[in-house]
Amino acid sequence: MKKLLLFIAIVSLFGCGSCAVQKDVVSSQKAVTHEIFDQLLKKYVDNNGKVNYEGFVKDSNELNRYLKVLSSSHPNDKNWSKSEQLAYWINTYNAFTIKIVADNYPIASIKDVKNGIPFVNTVWDIKFIKIENQVYDLNNIEHGIIRPKFEDPRIHFAVNCASISCPNLRNEAFNAESLDKQLNEQAERFINDSSKNQITASNPKLSKVFLWFAGDFKKKKPVIAFINDFAKVKISEKADLNYNDYDWALNKQ
Repeated sequence: MKKLLLFIAIVSLFGCGSCAVQKDVVSSQKAVTHEIFDQLLKKYVDNNGKVNYEGFVKDSNELNRYLKVLSSSHPNDKNWSKSEQLAYWINTYNAFTIKIVADNYPIASIKDVKNGIPFVNTVWDIKFIKIENQVYDLNNIEHGIIRPKFEDPRIHFAVNCASISCPNLRNEAFNAESLDKQLNEQAERFINDSSKNQITASNPKLSKVFLWFAGDFKKKKPVIAFINDFAKVKISEKADLNYNDYDWALNKQ
């Protein structure tokens, strides 16, 4: 029974078969800017990706002001470039993740935010993100929009699940003008971070991000080849891949 519940939870979190791909949204709104979020991240996130959630709680008015900006304008193909859309969705995921943690702070883990049926409905299934006339949960955004629409595996180093083992939260907002550079930097930092991945030529021990989302990486190239594009130490193509336990403790300062 425990194995079945664990399987259901993993499917809910990472397979997300119920996450529909975003339908075409009729909207005439133009792309928004992310200066407010950029200032908040610089103020409350350190260079190691640790977050001052108490600061976000105290500065909730400013965070809510940014969330209203996000909620006012839905990305659309008519008025938004692809880079503007992707930067928006990454920032939206990260900002609303901060919001739900701050609203429930103090907690030891984001997984302590409960909703619905234990082991089935999680914090990622809470529909609290309203954008124009659409309502989303975090799973909808990551697995229903970002992954299938943009098909860029580097996004797994940009979206942040508020946990120690997640790729570090970047202490600046993503923006269309420098998005490719930012995503490359996130990939390089995460892959070469010895607290996330211990990379050797023959016996690497990797983050479970590379296990859970192997299919996303393989769409571009083999997982080892992808890692080697950014790793300082190159992994042999014949290496056996092992994976670290995932630490869901809150990524707080």
